[in-house]
Amino acid sequence: MTLQHIDRPITIRASRSESGLGDDFLRLGGRAAVRFLSRYGVLAGFLALWQVASSVGWVNPAVLPPIDMVITALWKGLAGGSLLGDIAISLQRAGIAFAAAVAVAIPLGLFMGQVRPVETALDPILQVFRQTSALALYPVFILLLGLGETSKIFVIFWATLFPLLLNTASGVREVDPKLLEMARVYGASRLTLFRRVVLPGAVPSIFVGLRLSATTALLLLIASEMIGANKGIGFQVMNAQYNFQIPLMFAAIVILAGLGLIANQALVALQRRLCRWSNPVN
Repeated sequence: MTLQHIDRPITIRASRSESGLGDDFLRLGGRAAVRFLSRYGVLAGFLALWQVASSVGWVNPAVLPPIDMVITALWKGLAGGSLLGDIAISLQRAGIAFAAAVAVAIPLGLFMGQVRPVETALDPILQVFRQTSALALYPVFILLLGLGETSKIFVIFWATLFPLLLNTASGVREVDPKLLEMARVYGASRLTLFRRVVLPGAVPSIFVGLRLSATTALLLLIASEMIGANKGIGFQVMNAQYNFQIPLMFAAIVILAGLGLIANQALVALQRRLCRWSNPVN
């Protein structure tokens, strides 16, 4: 056997190996593309349609500017620092109101869920307040608290309180009675029963309330900053509209959407960490 006969099969194997590796990469890339398109395809198509429609004149670009103009305005606002101060003050307002709602709603909801007479007495008035729009009460808050920061924070607090409060009380009520009975049979005290059974059982429902409240806080933040404010993302939306800076207006809206997504994902990640025994509500 000559050296040519020995080298030939080795060369064929190498080429086949390289071809198989390339096929594997193609298959992996195809699967990744399918997963991406199945999740983000509609969003990507919507953005592409927006860009094309505005660029070719299907819609008025002065009213609906192209995506690239919005991105440019967003970059200039963030890089120049003009939007960073608005983001900071908006996060401060929403954060204070959300933290106050958590501090009030979770303990009160746990107490209501445990003590049925208290829940029976408070539920009618809570339902009335829940069905009353916080925006309808905002003029009342302004009259009582003034047009400063207090009224803005309080209207956000008011709107975020009820989803969290009612979901917390509901989570306590929906704890499996068999688990409570089993814990009592094994001699668990009331404190142990609460710590080991009631509170863990209510946590998934509490996180549903937290996510709803976080979304509500951002919605009310926009409304509160549109009245009597001179700083904040909501103010920037209105100010850009009045000055016909439409790309900047859309850039501020994109920031609000981004803040909402970040808050939601942070709560989902925290829920997965604290509730590993339970599938998080998506």
